Amino acid sequence: MLLKIHPQNPSDRQIKTAVNCLVSGGIVVYPTDTVYGLACDIYKPKALERIARIKNINLEKANFSFICYDLSTLSEYTRPISNTVYKLMRKSLPGPFTYILEANNNVPKIFHSKKRTIGIRVPDNNIARELVRQLGNPIASTSIRDEDEIIEYTTDPELIHEKFHKLVDMVIDGGYGDNEASTVIDCTTGDPVLIRQGKGIIEDLL
Repeated sequence: MLLKIHPQNPSDRQIKTAVNCLVSGGIVVYPTDTVYGLACDIYKPKALERIARIKNINLEKANFSFICYDLSTLSEYTRPISNTVYKLMRKSLPGPFTYILEANNNVPKIFHSKKRTIGIRVPDNNIARELVRQLGNPIASTSIRDEDEIIEYTTDPELIHEKFHKLVDMVIDGGYGDNEASTVIDCTTGDPVLIRQGKGIIEDLL
């Protein structure tokens, strides 16, 4: 199913349609402020397994991010963070950054069977954030492309639908996507450490 949603003013009815898909254990391709992503409800392990199969990766090695509406629910899923890290996150989010934080025991075990960390994202994208807000908990997400692959279909929602419609339950058309991934910052050792330079410029925050 291809569902067109206005990127600036997403309608509640259309968001609800996508949320119902997530609630029922479906996989949704959705827009972010970087690359289009594959997403499911964090509490639907079978959907997570399907995403891992689509990406052809071992579920235990998959790097899923938690897409959050804002930072208000952060403490529900992560161990306490320093004031420095919190200020950095508050300054940069919503935006194209992924923060690696220590997971707490509320995070479903499937995400930290070996590594007790999770990536936290608050994209600067109204569709992504409304999905999370109406769902009532974060969504698990990974980009639709491999790290080194830059292909046209990753930016054009209609081409994404052409490639993925038999593998996922819904593709949201929220306009053309970006081809640059988020900037990844590891905050598990105290001071933030740049792991991957992406769309977000860390120097702008310091």
